[in-house]
Amino acid sequence: MSIQTVGIIGAGTMGNGIAQVCAQSGLNVVMIDVAQAAVDKGLATIAGSFDRLIKKDKLTVPEKEAALARIQAGTDYAALAACPLVIEAATENEGLKRKILAQLDALLPAEAIIATNTSSISITKLAAATSRPDRFIGMHFFNPVPMMALVEIIRGLATSDATHDAVKAMAEALGKTPISVKNAPGFVVNRILIPMINEAFFVLAEGAATAEDIDAGMKLGCNQPIGPLALADMIGLDVCLAVMEVYVNEFADSKYRPAPLLKEMVAAGWLGRKTGRGVYRY
Repeated sequence: MSIQTVGIIGAGTMGNGIAQVCAQSGLNVVMIDVAQAAVDKGLATIAGSFDRLIKKDKLTVPEKEAALARIQAGTDYAALAACPLVIEAATENEGLKRKILAQLDALLPAEAIIATNTSSISITKLAAATSRPDRFIGMHFFNPVPMMALVEIIRGLATSDATHDAVKAMAEALGKTPISVKNAPGFVVNRILIPMINEAFFVLAEGAATAEDIDAGMKLGCNQPIGPLALADMIGLDVCLAVMEVYVNEFADSKYRPAPLLKEMVAAGWLGRKTGRGVYRY
C-alpha cells in the first residue's frame, strides 16, 4: 500500500509537527482542526519551523514553499474522505478521541487506515470505536516531531500485518525510526520515562538534592539531554500525573503511585512551562 496523502486531525503541537514532516517528505497533507484559529496557528508554527531550518541551511526557500503548498488545512472533515491514512492527534482524552474516531470511521472508505498518536490510551480500546479494528493502529510520534527520530508503532489486538507494515513503511519514508510495540499502558518509552520522572519528584520531596542538582545528576551521570524535572515541566505536570494515574489503575501496582509532590503541584496549577511555573519558574 503506497500512501501519498495523509490526513491529520489536530493542528496543535503534535498535529502540526506531523504535518510538517509529512509535507517536507513530499506527501500531501490534509490537516483539520475544530477552529480556524487553531488551523491558522498550526500553519504559522510550521512556517516558522521551516524558517528556522532555512537559517540553518537545512532547507531552501523553494523547498519551504513547495512543502507549504502540499498542506491543505481547514475545519471540514469531508476533506479527509480521500485520504488512505488519517492520523488522529487530538487532545489526550479518551472520550474525545472515541468521538473523533467514530466520525472518521463513518467518513473514510473501507480500505483506509486510521492511526492514533495517543501516548497512553489502549489501542485496542480506541479501535473498538470503529468498524475497522484490523485497519487501526497506534502511531506515536515524539515531541518535537521534526527533531525526534522515534515513532512507536503500536498494534491493537486486531491490527493486521498489512496495516502494521504499511504504517511502518510510511514512518520510514518520513525519515523516522519506528519500533514495533504491543498494546500495553504507556507502550514502551513512556512506560519507562514517566515513572522515572515520578521518582525524581519523590527524591525532590525527600530533600535528597535540589531540583537543579537532580537534573544535573541525570544529565551528566546518565547522558540525558535534559533532566527529568525540567522534562516534566516541558511535558506538563498534569500530563505526567494523568499518565501515572493510568498506570496505577491499569496495573493495580503501588509502584506506579503518583508522587504526592507531583499531585500537589498540579493541584496548585503549577503545570510547567505552559503556566509559567512548575518545578522551575519561566
